[in-house]
Amino acid sequence: AAEKRGVSIQDLLTLKAETLGPGGSGLLALDWWQGNRSTLGRSDLSGVLVGATLNTRAEDIFHALVEATAFGTRAIVESFTGQELPVHTLVAGGGLTRNAMLMQIYADVTGRQIAVAGAPQASALGAAMLGAVAAGSARGGYDSLQAAAIRMAPSPQRVYEPIQVNRDRYDLLYGEYRRLYDYFGRGGNEVMPLLRGLRRRSGSDAVAD
Repeated sequence: AAEKRGVSIQDLLTLKAETLGPGGSGLLALDWWQGNRSTLGRSDLSGVLVGATLNTRAEDIFHALVEATAFGTRAIVESFTGQELPVHTLVAGGGLTRNAMLMQIYADVTGRQIAVAGAPQASALGAAMLGAVAAGSARGGYDSLQAAAIRMAPSPQRVYEPIQVNRDRYDLLYGEYRRLYDYFGRGGNEVMPLLRGLRRRSGSDAVAD
């Protein structure tokens, strides 16, 4: 279907999913396909999809997984704020910033403004800024990251603001996400390591941990 329309699979799934709204898929997921390095630091965890029925479609799963990555981002943000490290605004870079649905979900879930970096190669620019600070003003650089950012970072391409009604619904869903997060990640439940161990012993695990 994507080939017939001349679009990528991601674009097609986004087109079908963008009208669902918060929780509109009827699904809730943990996107721990390669474990949860942050904030749990456990590579033995795996994914969860709750709520699937015979009516569940590919775009429902896609939407739920996008929401799951946003919930995971919120958990990381809360780990900072819980240590009294304030996070007021997020800056996003990379290819996924071209997906407006994804970016709006991230803003709604985190409850924070998300600016899309103005530089097409944001990571490279960040490395250049660090290099300029390492050089210092005496060698043609800058004495602080703030000074480097003012001079070197272009204005954001776009800024996403949280939509309050979506944020309220995501707060409800996030509470349930945290129940799953704690139960499988911190609650002493060992079903995920058990399943991965059985798969390894069967010789069918083609991807190394």
